[in-house]
Amino acid sequence: MFRQLFSWRIGLAFVAIIIVSGTVFYSQYLARKIATDERNKVSVWVQSLKTRATTTDQSAINLTNIITSENKDIPIVETDENDNPSGQGLNLDSSLLKNDTNYLREKVEEFKTQHEGIELVISKDPLIINKYYYGDSKLLQAIRYYPLIQLFIVALFIIITLIAIATRNKSTQNQVWAGLAKEAAHQLGTPISSLQGWIEILKESPGNEKIAAEMSKDIDRLELVSDRFGKIGSIPQLEELNIVHQLEEMVAYIRRRAPEKVNFIIDSGGETNIPAMINAHLFDWVIENLLKNALDAMEGKGAINIKIKDDAAAIIIDVKDSGKGISKQNMINVFKPGFTTKKRGWGLGLSLSKRIIEQYHQGELFVKNSDAKGTTFRIILKK
Repeated sequence: MFRQLFSWRIGLAFVAIIIVSGTVFYSQYLARKIATDERNKVSVWVQSLKTRATTTDQSAINLTNIITSENKDIPIVETDENDNPSGQGLNLDSSLLKNDTNYLREKVEEFKTQHEGIELVISKDPLIINKYYYGDSKLLQAIRYYPLIQLFIVALFIIITLIAIATRNKSTQNQVWAGLAKEAAHQLGTPISSLQGWIEILKESPGNEKIAAEMSKDIDRLELVSDRFGKIGSIPQLEELNIVHQLEEMVAYIRRRAPEKVNFIIDSGGETNIPAMINAHLFDWVIENLLKNALDAMEGKGAINIKIKDDAAAIIIDVKDSGKGISKQNMINVFKPGFTTKKRGWGLGLSLSKRIIEQYHQGELFVKNSDAKGTTFRIILKK
């Protein structure tokens, strides 16, 4: 799946590069061609002014009038021999021409950055040379901005496509996880029922009561695991429970299976009853995963502190260990399915825990901080 998504990204990027490169090169070619044509038009326009000023031939005058009147889109400003605007401007903002005395000077400076001015010799003795500065037509401006517009469209297309692919893959992934979880729960059902029957037979045999009782606890645990997997993909029922009691029960369960050098501390700020809307089985699964990860990080000794804070808007639970911490390069991956730094394991515990808290309990689960002194995971349950 990830390899397929990666190949899609490469393909889209390659297509985008081809489209944008072709568009840029062709647009630049058109822009140069149009710019050359416009310079020729301005040159002819300037020469027609000279002809009209020096000839008495009426047909020539009529022809120059036609030439000068045909330019309706190229802006031009005339300057005198001192390079000052003479007050003549073509295809410019008429309101600014009337009201802004600096408008022509500003346009001259702008046009100088775009094109070299075209000279017109008015008189040879004394030598008087006027210059005509011109800017880009609206067509030329559109051609030059077209690659940027095209780039924006292509980028938007790629972003939308990638979002659609990621959404589809995530949906497929969710369905796969839910299907695997339900199948696991289904497969566990038959052997659990069989084991329960054998325990009942074992109970009837004198002297096996203690063994049967311990085995019953393990069967109960298997039923709990099966129930957890069965709830993945379904909308679980939430009920108001005492969060302090839930945490104490889970800590007691983990403590019996933890090394003796690990110290567990629960700080509820003196509160013995903090109600919260949770699904007991799924919430216990989250706490179990966090505590097991903390034990793995501490390597047999240290302290696990669980702090519960009852705020006005939310219940905040911090699970802090004194382990080796999470490296910076792994911080962004800890909740990704399949990611693990252990030699054994599927890397699903934290991913499922985040899904349980955020999707089923509408809360938050994240790494509050992590350094060489330990890691703190924070759960926020909104009221």
